[in-house]
Amino acid sequence: MKNQNEENYVFQQMTASICRYIKDIKDTDEKIDTLNYVRSMLHEVSPMKHHPVDFVAWERSENIEGNDYNPNSVAPPEMALLVTSIEEDGYTMPVVGSPEEDIIRIVDGFHRRKAERKSRKISQSTYGRLPVTYIRESRRELSERMASTIRHNRARGTHDITLMSEIVRELISIGKSGTWISKHIGMDMDEILRLKQLTGIAELFKYREFSVRTIDGKPDRE
Repeated sequence: MKNQNEENYVFQQMTASICRYIKDIKDTDEKIDTLNYVRSMLHEVSPMKHHPVDFVAWERSENIEGNDYNPNSVAPPEMALLVTSIEEDGYTMPVVGSPEEDIIRIVDGFHRRKAERKSRKISQSTYGRLPVTYIRESRRELSERMASTIRHNRARGTHDITLMSEIVRELISIGKSGTWISKHIGMDMDEILRLKQLTGIAELFKYREFSVRTIDGKPDRE
């Protein structure tokens, strides 16, 4: 019991020392970067490190960029409400990002970042930073990021059908099967087939083997 108490005391002293050091840093950016570093080190030894939200970093907004495939759209009234929500309640959900060479590419949270750009009140409150959690390293390939974006969106709201069809087109063009698309972005085969018929992506399927199904009383091929 004595050893445990001694260990607790040592940890308390070390923690207090780190907090004093950070508190005394005068430059705000340096202070935020130091906190990011400390959190990242704690994340490395965390039993929950397999969950991205275990580590949230405050990253500079100018280093964060959107993607060109997100099919989620927010109407002006909802966008205005999102801005108000963040102004009044603060950020309660981080942006999900994937690190690239010089930037952080948004996987989910484009409109949360847009709100910071739109509202001076938000930007001032975050010192021009955004809360970012990083997608798992095993999910950073383009197709995996696209699938992750869709999963985030479909769990929350609606998509733009044109952009959604472009994602399906892109995934097929890089060799992803209908089964892969169905599993990873939550579309059933009927949805994929309807998208194929409605958007003219049938051409991409012409050399694939598909089983016969019936849709709207007419046979079709997967």
